[in-house]
Amino acid sequence: MTSTEQDPAGERSLDHRSRDDSARDDSARDDRALDDRALDDPALDDRALDDLRAVLVRAVERLEAAGARDEALAVLVEPRPLLGLTRPAVLRGVGRAWRLGALMLGADGTLYATGALVRAREAGVRNHQSASAEARRDLRAAALRGKFGPGETVNYGWRELALDAAAVRSGDGPLVFAPDGTLAVRWNAALGDAAARDVVAYLDERVRLLVEPLDVP
Repeated sequence: MTSTEQDPAGERSLDHRSRDDSARDDSARDDRALDDRALDDPALDDRALDDLRAVLVRAVERLEAAGARDEALAVLVEPRPLLGLTRPAVLRGVGRAWRLGALMLGADGTLYATGALVRAREAGVRNHQSASAEARRDLRAAALRGKFGPGETVNYGWRELALDAAAVRSGDGPLVFAPDGTLAVRWNAALGDAAARDVVAYLDERVRLLVEPLDVP
């Protein structure tokens, strides 16, 4: 074949690749347009939040029906002076909730960002442990002073989550809007948005673990 002759098969191959490239470009533009609509459409935000509220109602019903174990919620009252003495810190109970991984759920449907937990027990004798170990020791004693029973799990440092679009878009909590307009949860703060999971699936999985706990020998 001379340089002036054409290769029909080669032309078809090039044309096919061109059409594929064009289709991929069109698809990418469609995806970006969908993302832009999700970011700019308040109706999508409202729909996602309404879906979440409905999921929370069903989750409460499942947990209550199964008698799933809930845990205490407490706020830390820092040491303060009283009549010339220092009153020690107290973990004061304010309610109860089911712990669902990165989230906690109250019986009234209130959703919380999980904080930290401690088990109530006697402080014991200080033995010059690390500062963090001593702080944990003090928190365990603070839980006892809050009238929690020995060994009871007490959650503190949690935060109530406002289920409105502005609060979610502030990025200040574990909930985040996915590019398609649905809600996701940052289940691991260290991994950030890249590891965020669909919040409906996440809650279903966590509720199931409480309703049907694994039988570990």
